Amino acid sequence: MIGRLSGRLEYRAADHVLIDVRGVGYVVFVSDRTMAALPGTGEAVALYTDLLVREDLLQLFGFTSLVEKEWHRLLMGVQGIGAKASMAILGALGPDGVSRAIALGDWAAVASAKGVGPKTAKKVILELKDKAPTVMAMGAAAPISGSAETGAIEDEPVIEPAAPQTAPASDGAAQSEALSALTNLGYGPSEAASAVAQALGDDPGADTGALIKAALKLLAPKG
Repeated sequence: MIGRLSGRLEYRAADHVLIDVRGVGYVVFVSDRTMAALPGTGEAVALYTDLLVREDLLQLFGFTSLVEKEWHRLLMGVQGIGAKASMAILGALGPDGVSRAIALGDWAAVASAKGVGPKTAKKVILELKDKAPTVMAMGAAAPISGSAETGAIEDEPVIEPAAPQTAPASDGAAQSEALSALTNLGYGPSEAASAVAQALGDDPGADTGALIKAALKLLAPKG
């Protein structure tokens, strides 16, 4: 299984890129959002990848973070969601947006993706809602940085395991820490994830402490 590619971006197409890895070109399909985040042609690039294997087809899909890759894997497990629909959802919402939409049960946000109808969006929410806390907790892993590969492509392994890298003060770390704190206080994973998602939506720049306080207010008994 090809889990990560590191090489040079050779060209971009509408929905895929070609990455040259030591003279071998890999066609990698990406979402619109991931495409916009990639460096320029000729520059170093690294992506987590997922290989789709069918009887008559082999396709690589690329992601800038483990969270994005994991949501793709989970979305593909929902009946009615194929690779194209999964990439459309990730392209429309981004991995953090998918986390928030599923944690909050916001099927309309999922349905905003091209080619995804309300019925399918509701099925995504129903089947993946319990998965949201686990995936959101992965947010502390930093996205791959293509710039770090510059000048060192030939000296590094072609494909490496997609190991998490910690990011000291990232939004994903704050989200993960807030989730952990709330579950340690006795809240269920799903309700904690929903509260953190709502708090993060209200204040995207909130740090861990602010997220915990806001989530606790949302979880406090009403009346």
